[in-house]
Amino acid sequence: LQSNGCGPGLAEENTSSEEQAMIKIAGNSYLASPSLPDFCGCSPGWSSAFYGAECFGSEVHSYLKNLGKQKSSESQNIDAKKVELEQLLTMETKNYRKTIKFYQKLLQKERRSKGPETKSMLPKLRGQLQEMKSKVQFLELVKKYQMMYAEQWGVESYVLPTVIHNGKADTMDMAPLDESSLLLYYNTEKHQCNNQNGVRVLQAGTPLGLMAYLYSRNAFLEGYVQQFLYTFRYFCTQEEFLQFLLDRISSTLSSASLDPSTSLTKICNRSFYILQAWIEDCYSVDFATNTDLLGTLKEFISSKVASLNGYGERLLSLLEDASARKSGSAALCSDVDKCEEESEEGRKTLHSLCKKLSEDVSRKNFYWKLSKGMGPVAQYQRERLHAGSAVLPKPCCSSFTGESSVSLARADEVGPVLLSECSAQQLCWQLTLLQQEVFNKCHPVHFLNSRALGVKDKCVAVPKPVSAETVSLKVCNLFLSKCIQDQYLLQLLKNADSISTWVAAEIVTCHTTKRQVSLLSKFLLIAKCCYEQRNFATAMQILAGLENLIVRQLPAWKILPAKVAEIMEELKAVEVFLKSDSLCLMEGDRFKTLPTIPSAHVLAMHVQQLETGGFTMTNGAHKWTKLRNIAKVVSQVHAFQENPYTYAPDFKLQSYLRQRITRFKDADISALAADNCANFHQIPAEKHSRKIQDTLRRMKATFQ
Repeated sequence: LQSNGCGPGLAEENTSSEEQAMIKIAGNSYLASPSLPDFCGCSPGWSSAFYGAECFGSEVHSYLKNLGKQKSSESQNIDAKKVELEQLLTMETKNYRKTIKFYQKLLQKERRSKGPETKSMLPKLRGQLQEMKSKVQFLELVKKYQMMYAEQWGVESYVLPTVIHNGKADTMDMAPLDESSLLLYYNTEKHQCNNQNGVRVLQAGTPLGLMAYLYSRNAFLEGYVQQFLYTFRYFCTQEEFLQFLLDRISSTLSSASLDPSTSLTKICNRSFYILQAWIEDCYSVDFATNTDLLGTLKEFISSKVASLNGYGERLLSLLEDASARKSGSAALCSDVDKCEEESEEGRKTLHSLCKKLSEDVSRKNFYWKLSKGMGPVAQYQRERLHAGSAVLPKPCCSSFTGESSVSLARADEVGPVLLSECSAQQLCWQLTLLQQEVFNKCHPVHFLNSRALGVKDKCVAVPKPVSAETVSLKVCNLFLSKCIQDQYLLQLLKNADSISTWVAAEIVTCHTTKRQVSLLSKFLLIAKCCYEQRNFATAMQILAGLENLIVRQLPAWKILPAKVAEIMEELKAVEVFLKSDSLCLMEGDRFKTLPTIPSAHVLAMHVQQLETGGFTMTNGAHKWTKLRNIAKVVSQVHAFQENPYTYAPDFKLQSYLRQRITRFKDADISALAADNCANFHQIPAEKHSRKIQDTLRRMKATFQ
């Protein structure tokens, strides 16, 4: 859309020599080179859906424009841009890594000697690290911007009806379409992306119009493509979307020429890029769960594309790789990737490089933001940043390594004794790694339409295969009826429920009040450590276990140390904070450098809140503003998965925790508590016998 070109200063791109060169080179290599050596990933990623048009600023475009310029002339060279950018990024990353190591050595020296020289150097070095980190982040953003080759094949607004018309088999009987019948815009007086007086922003559209808008100019850069891939199931099925793309490829593939300026060539090339982005980002939720859809795509590529176009072989290879990752080789692939990352330090990402620095800073400056009205609590938490961790001793877990390779029966015999032997931090780290393993398998789409799965507030109702399920789906399903939905969210919530039940069961099965106090303190300290490390999932799961009705009535709470008992109020305040805003964890820059695991149930409730209300306008057009907001909220799932925790795994401790959680996942807490006298308020024996004697004396007096 020419008037809607709110990309980072891209209004003049139509006539720029840089774009002309890119289109010419890419257009010739597209049909001439079946191997496609420069073929790379084109999925815009979560940042595109979250930030939209603001993901790439004008400074990114200007910087990329000046890269690769020949010294003898002003001509642009695409290959030179790639080489120069890679060299700059590699050099800055190496310098940043060396500076971090030097900073860590100074930090250790300062802790040992506390000399004045190191104290004066640390603040200066920390400032240099922040500048270097910002530069590396900027170069990574430029690299991502450079990879969006799909924007070369965007079309103007007046071509969008042609996009739909070319895919129709009965074009002779089809009435001409008008853009106004497909898409609805609203005007803004001023937009920060350019200096135009009025900018059109997409407000709503028909299913065909929204699919056609994928071909519009700057749809990738504006974030529309990624937002569409997250939310299209509300208005069309996977089969309908795939057929739409395949129809465009079929109708333009034979007519596409080496001339990149024709609309047919642009539509054909753009269709392949959209299809590739869909496979890269949503294979696990759309193709892996629908064998018919996958078979249709493979058959089309093999029969109609592979022999004519280099994209065919690449897409088939892409499907095979995605299938291998989804199948049983996923764990093996991840282990191999970890080994490669450890051996090739030069290829480490920015997140892994600056993680330790960020953790050091965060421990000193943990300012927890709470909702309005919670000011005193926030101030209280800032004053007692790590006071709770000093309440109880944290014994070393060295004895655990020799005894942890036990069978399930042996683990049941030992019970909560091993929990008391390990420190809260050790248990926090291993529980976080276990939670991360489950969280990394989820996808932003899993959090959509959760009402149809039976997910409700306060409790999680897992639907059973009975006739009532069909009725519930008809009432609550927001996706189209033929749209297949992956139900991994139920596994995620079931896992959370199991951990909460395990926490409650471990406490009520302690046979002495002293052990109950020790275990209550341990779980509170674990939860505190979890939320300070931004593992909000495990923190809220422990809170749910401690708030179990049976657990809350235990006598042990009355003799719990006051400082430890106050952690319970901290956890409740964190819960209020998480529920206050759907994007509270995305504020600031902490989520970019510090790993985060959100509470799955809280996130699902936020999405349900956004799903409330109609999705269509009175004219039947679907509200894109509503869908865009939903896409923005669920995009944080991929944002958090991008920055994993790097704790050293203790597989024996993890095995023990898994055994205990599995044993108690379906336990009846009230039945377990009834078998333990420590769960009841006890009356002293002498006081009890005195009461009986007094009662007998009064009864005897009545008969006299």
